[in-house]
Amino acid sequence: MTKFTDLGLAEQLLKALASEGYVTPTPIQAQAIPPILQGRDLLGAAQTGTGKTAAFSLPLVHRLLNQPRRMQPRSVRALILSPTRELAAQIENSIRTYAQFTTIKSTVVFGGVPVGKQIRALGQTVDILVATPGRLLDLVDQRAVSLREIEYLVLDEADQMLDLGFIHALRRIATLIPAKRQTLLFSATMPKPIRDIAQAYLTDPVEVSVAPVATTAEKVDQRVIFTDAGQKPALLARTLSVPEMERAIVFTRTKHGADKVVRQLEVAGIKSAAIHGNKSQGQRERALGAFRDGELRILVATDIAARGIDVDGISHVVQFDLPNVPETYVHRIGRTARAGASGMAVAFCTPEERGDLAAIEKLTRVAVTPIGEVPYWDGRTPKKPPQNQGRGGRGQQNGGGRDHGRPSGQRQGSPKPSHAGKPAGGSGQREARQDSSRKDASRNDRPPQRSEAPSQRKEGGAAKEGLGGVAFLQQRTQASRTNGARRRAN
Repeated sequence: MTKFTDLGLAEQLLKALASEGYVTPTPIQAQAIPPILQGRDLLGAAQTGTGKTAAFSLPLVHRLLNQPRRMQPRSVRALILSPTRELAAQIENSIRTYAQFTTIKSTVVFGGVPVGKQIRALGQTVDILVATPGRLLDLVDQRAVSLREIEYLVLDEADQMLDLGFIHALRRIATLIPAKRQTLLFSATMPKPIRDIAQAYLTDPVEVSVAPVATTAEKVDQRVIFTDAGQKPALLARTLSVPEMERAIVFTRTKHGADKVVRQLEVAGIKSAAIHGNKSQGQRERALGAFRDGELRILVATDIAARGIDVDGISHVVQFDLPNVPETYVHRIGRTARAGASGMAVAFCTPEERGDLAAIEKLTRVAVTPIGEVPYWDGRTPKKPPQNQGRGGRGQQNGGGRDHGRPSGQRQGSPKPSHAGKPAGGSGQREARQDSSRKDASRNDRPPQRSEAPSQRKEGGAAKEGLGGVAFLQQRTQASRTNGARRRAN
């Protein structure tokens, strides 16, 4: 088995690794460090949580030690770009740890904090600069830092860095640094369009992949609960209340959605905090610190903010909203089951999100295990429901209630597909018609997935606990509401 002592790293680095208890490199480290030490460009792909930071930081510090150089004021030798503040701070902290017995100096710059302290830090000797693209360009424009002497360029989370939101900044940065340099790109996912863009930054690169692109960690138990959008808040509160939910991250698609989830959990008596781009750096650091120290059990995050969350002991990842981009799913569930541990990822899936779930399963080649009943799906993505259906116009016809589960365009009296969810309200006559249609559908076109008898679910559900009990509780609530509609109809 390969050990760090077999990789040819400097004695100061081996001493630092020994002080941290690191003996055996991870697969990505064992395969990436040798070619980087040889000066080769590298494209590395590995699942999140497998040690990519050390894979580029250790050989980078080694090369800087072996090739000392006198620098001009406000110049740096190595530039590491990161998509988020948290990830940038995490990378720089790791570099400080590895270089603690050397003369190599590093600093980090990112937005959301006053720029004065960062300008003063760059006025001193800095070998390695870790930065987010926006703040870096601000400092370049203020002539607080020069990139003319860059020898090493590292892009961490390359798929995100090279995505549309960062590509323009990267193109400008590429014009400010020397063409003759060593370039390293690392990421957990590397879709083909992003790989094509990445090739423009690399020269004769070595490709290292320790797992198939976009695969998920084997020790993550992936589950899905099928529900309706209106039921998600109550379902989340019940899910987070189960005993095994020790420390969890809840993912939302938007910043507003993250704040809304925090408020809903507070009403349910569950303490949580949100972390996203609209939060100040102080708020983000306090929330992440409380989560890391165990003072906070639940953290609600958006995808971009979560790229820098490296916290031990995250038992669960809950996807309140499924992501539109399948690769994002891999990054999300990678927050748990890190460093060889196990974890569980639970996703909430509405009828409108069935297409997103299918795309995720196609990408990862893993069928997500359902908790509870699996509604029928014909393989097509349902249309989003009308947004203002309860405020006059067509939405006020036939009782004025809004059916959150009905696909757009479905008539009131038409048979209701089994995957459409329960009605949100309305007159008893309408609910009776829906109940009758549901009976007809069950007699004529009942899909194989719905063959389980209701009595069997009721008898087996009482003994369920944990997340299985959450799904059963949701089904029982739906059943009682349907029975209420039947009594009102009579």
